Amino acid sequence: MDSAVGSKEIKKPGLFSKKKKKVAYNEGFTGVTNVVANVILAIFSVACLFPFIFVIIISLTSEQSLIQNGYTIFPQEWSLDAYKYLLTSGGQLARSYMVTITVTVIGTIINVSMVSTYAYALSRHSFKYRKQFTFLVFFTMLFGGGMVPSYIVMTQVLGLKNTIWALILPLAFNSFNIIVMRTFFQRSIPDSIIESARIDGASEFKIFIKMVLPLALPGIATIALFSTLAYWNDWFNSMLYIDYQELVPLQHMLMKIEKNMEFIRQNAMLSGQVMSSLPQESVRMAMVVISTLPIACTYPFFQKYFISGLTVGGVKE
Repeated sequence: MDSAVGSKEIKKPGLFSKKKKKVAYNEGFTGVTNVVANVILAIFSVACLFPFIFVIIISLTSEQSLIQNGYTIFPQEWSLDAYKYLLTSGGQLARSYMVTITVTVIGTIINVSMVSTYAYALSRHSFKYRKQFTFLVFFTMLFGGGMVPSYIVMTQVLGLKNTIWALILPLAFNSFNIIVMRTFFQRSIPDSIIESARIDGASEFKIFIKMVLPLALPGIATIALFSTLAYWNDWFNSMLYIDYQELVPLQHMLMKIEKNMEFIRQNAMLSGQVMSSLPQESVRMAMVVISTLPIACTYPFFQKYFISGLTVGGVKE
């Protein structure tokens, strides 16, 4: 008995030391794994950010340096000729910026308001015609009237040609955003909250404004970002419905500048000196910077809510 007890007492320190070594090994392995994961994510982040930085570098490179050395990270000669060339349009560039900002802000507000109210109605099982209105949303996602009927409706029926509303209304109602918001309302807004508010005597509009919208900020930020990107990058509606230079948005104006440069390059009557002094590649990159930088700067403000909106329903609590 004494020998058995002694043997057990001898084994206990050994077991404890093994567990201690195992815990230390796991902690060390976890630390190494975290370092490796952080390095991989850092490399991936730099790889994602590098193309935009490289575009900015090219836009600030002189055209002669691009011709002689091609695209390089460290150009031999820096120049602002590309941006000076774009600024030759003067007031037109500023007007186009203001048109794009106005259309983006007003259009995003209208889109978010219409989509959120429509999606909230579809998410409530008490809505009598929920299936019929859901069918309308899915139907418009699969089928469309086409360009010619849309043009006739916008110009002849609604009379919106050469107005700023021709740039806003075609994108004001998005079926995909409705599906996103409907799913968000169904997954994130408990029925008990709405029922308790109804018992307290709150109207549907007050419930939606006071209780639903504050809880739906991630979903609203998600569709707001989608809508902002759609309005900011839109040029097709301007090409169809806008003839006045005062209403041309930024993207359409940059396309016109690119076409003018192409015409100048193809004009055989120009002298070689004029062609050599005209910035070509750097102007293209400057266009990318001008059209992308503002919207890229606004993305960090949406990032928190955007990620929450995309991952809603992914983890069951």
